[in-house]
Amino acid sequence: MKRFYDFFNKSSFDSFKKMVIKDYKLAVISRETSILGRKEVLNGRAKFGIFGDGKEIPQIAMSKVFRNGDFRSGYYRDQTFMMAIGVLTVNNFFSQLYAHSNIELEPSSSGRMMTSHFSTRSLDNYGCWNDISKQKNSSADTSPTASQMPRLLGLAQASKIYRKLKILKKTHKKFSNNGNEVAFGTIGNASVAEGLFWESLNAASVLQIPIIISIWDDEYGISVPNKYHFSKKNISDLLKGFCRNQKEKGIEIIKVNGYDYINLIKTYIEADEIARKEYIPVIIHVKNLTQPQGHSTSSSHENYKSKNRLKWEIKNDGLKIFREWILNFKFNGIKIIKNHNILHKIDIESKKYVIKKQKEAWIHFKKSINSIRFHALEIIKNIKKEHPNCNWIKEYTNDLYNDNIITKKSIFFPIRRLLCSLSQIKSNSFIHSNSKKILIKWMKTQYRKESNNYSSHLYSNSIYSFKNFYEIFPTYNYSSLEVDGRIILRENFDRLLKLYPDLLIFGEDVGKMGDVNKGLEGLQKKYGKTRVFDTGVRESTIIGQGIGLAMRGLRPIVEIQYIDYILYALQIISDDLACLQYRTKGGQKSPLIIRTRGHRLEGIWHSGSPIGGIINYLRGVLILVPRNMVKAAGFYNTLLSSDDPALVIECLNGYRIKERLPNNLGVFKTPIGIVEKTRKGKDITIVTYGSTWKIVNEAAEELFKFNINSEIIDIQSLIPFDLQQDIVKSLKKTNKLLIVDEDVPGGASAYIMQKILEDQNGYYYLDSPPNTITAKEHRPPYGSDGDYFSKPSVEDIIEKVIKIINEN
Repeated sequence: MKRFYDFFNKSSFDSFKKMVIKDYKLAVISRETSILGRKEVLNGRAKFGIFGDGKEIPQIAMSKVFRNGDFRSGYYRDQTFMMAIGVLTVNNFFSQLYAHSNIELEPSSSGRMMTSHFSTRSLDNYGCWNDISKQKNSSADTSPTASQMPRLLGLAQASKIYRKLKILKKTHKKFSNNGNEVAFGTIGNASVAEGLFWESLNAASVLQIPIIISIWDDEYGISVPNKYHFSKKNISDLLKGFCRNQKEKGIEIIKVNGYDYINLIKTYIEADEIARKEYIPVIIHVKNLTQPQGHSTSSSHENYKSKNRLKWEIKNDGLKIFREWILNFKFNGIKIIKNHNILHKIDIESKKYVIKKQKEAWIHFKKSINSIRFHALEIIKNIKKEHPNCNWIKEYTNDLYNDNIITKKSIFFPIRRLLCSLSQIKSNSFIHSNSKKILIKWMKTQYRKESNNYSSHLYSNSIYSFKNFYEIFPTYNYSSLEVDGRIILRENFDRLLKLYPDLLIFGEDVGKMGDVNKGLEGLQKKYGKTRVFDTGVRESTIIGQGIGLAMRGLRPIVEIQYIDYILYALQIISDDLACLQYRTKGGQKSPLIIRTRGHRLEGIWHSGSPIGGIINYLRGVLILVPRNMVKAAGFYNTLLSSDDPALVIECLNGYRIKERLPNNLGVFKTPIGIVEKTRKGKDITIVTYGSTWKIVNEAAEELFKFNINSEIIDIQSLIPFDLQQDIVKSLKKTNKLLIVDEDVPGGASAYIMQKILEDQNGYYYLDSPPNTITAKEHRPPYGSDGDYFSKPSVEDIIEKVIKIINEN
């Protein structure tokens, strides 16, 4: 606490006074930003607004202990904190409100994330790491309530790992200063009712990691008061079971009022000392906060708060109380300010400053729109000169003369419609029109540029992208043994742990047991509990741990025991991991590898193949489906050289199948996005992946007895899909297509068919309708017969292929 009381010795009172005045000014600027931001939404300049008014004072207090290397994983009301640590300007805030796609003016997301969703840039323009140990960091915000909590675990655990793994001290200086970093989480009171919060809190208590979680409690969640969210009146009371004591580890819980400037600073200094020095998680319950403008611009809080509550909020507004405290505070008889007009002047100047910065942001935003509009108008004027009698052109383009256009859409849609109309006119004057050609060229160029503004960086653009790594074949010699598939994985993971000192592998049953199928057997004993370790049964936060660790420069492989259990974590993978690079426009990345297993295990909850849902929800994550363990090992080798997040689905029935053990473990690479032709044929192309490859192969052997030569293509990688378009090359030869898939009808098979027929124009080469064989719509029953009658079998494939051939 010495750091706090130093403010109060006589020699430093001037410094204390300057700090208080500076903090008041920042609080007023932030409040005025919220007020003006709401007005900008209501006057139609922005689509939606959500602001941090009422939370200014505790966020300023929190900023005082936030250091270089620290990370925030936060709530979408933290604008004051972001301003206080110097990574958000008023101009940036309004640029985001207007969804400005200029990355310099809106560095959080280039207009992709909704207002008040913040991030800092961990990567340079080439997708390589900045020195995040020398900057203040904010992981990219997410809207789904409490979804910022799982990643917080990994952001904090990374400090503990960097402190333990001394071998990383020299090689990973960019990421940590000997584990001296704290992860700061912020969350609204209503979100504390979410399961993700409790799962994360429990994990933090078990892990004992340097976390400080601030709960901003204004007693409402949108229109719903706390009594509907919690069984106890007070959140702190609800959390008491996690409190640490002399006998048991746990969490430190501190309560403080959100308007109490001095006690807030004391509280955060105390919390910082506990978390940073002792690695004990801390929760700060910040009570009695207000929300002066209500939840967001979509509603008015006068509609759901009582008159007494509204009066209480006016009276207990933290900014108002802070102002009164400044006016009345004395130290040894000396006031902070003697003249009330000083604060009044700050109020006026701050308001003017915010208005000025808002106007600058609006001017820059409008300039970017008008630049496109003026170029388009110049070309259209030339079209009108070339074709003066075509008055109908005005119908499409009149609106472009409107100076009030504030969207690029308003420019592009009339021009695209004009071009559609021009394309239907067959006269020579239009066909050979020079101005029309110029407009088409401009449209293509400009649309490509805008597509980059809004659609780039779903996958890595760095030199470490999976696209930059090619196949390295496994090598064998005369003494290469045939071993169970699990042995290949185990020996390959062993080699990878030697090659990559920052590699961590964890999940349920991963540590002591070496995973349920023994693919990691003995590796914890060999490499220690810091690198190969067990977790509780908590899929969402296992993924969250991995996301946070990967964001801090480590290379985690997290295990989700079975593919069915991915459903527990689907929201976190989708809303956080899959879109991280996209929503920051290449500002952040998390090269997390998720390892799981699936297909053909018996039982309703252990034999699903929910691939259709996975590929639709997880665009942005590589979805890899190796048919055997050599292929799977090759994928892990490729992924650890690259920087895209990925899901690897191992074949559950492949761990005991014999394969030859390569002698270049850790080195050979399975290419990503490349299919493999595993059997040549001329009569039909059968496309499949994973465990069904084996039964397709068996069926092809039987079909050969009927003089039917099947060409088998193993997809290997669902996302990305067949980048070299090898499947359509096969169709040019066979003219027939069968897709075999374990997912439900219309699941992954529909995705595969769309890729082949539409993206690759495969329908041109078919002389019969494309066919699919899938599982039944229900989940497979228990037992071998349940599997046989509900999932594709060898006989299903034989019968279907004979039918296709006979019909032709």
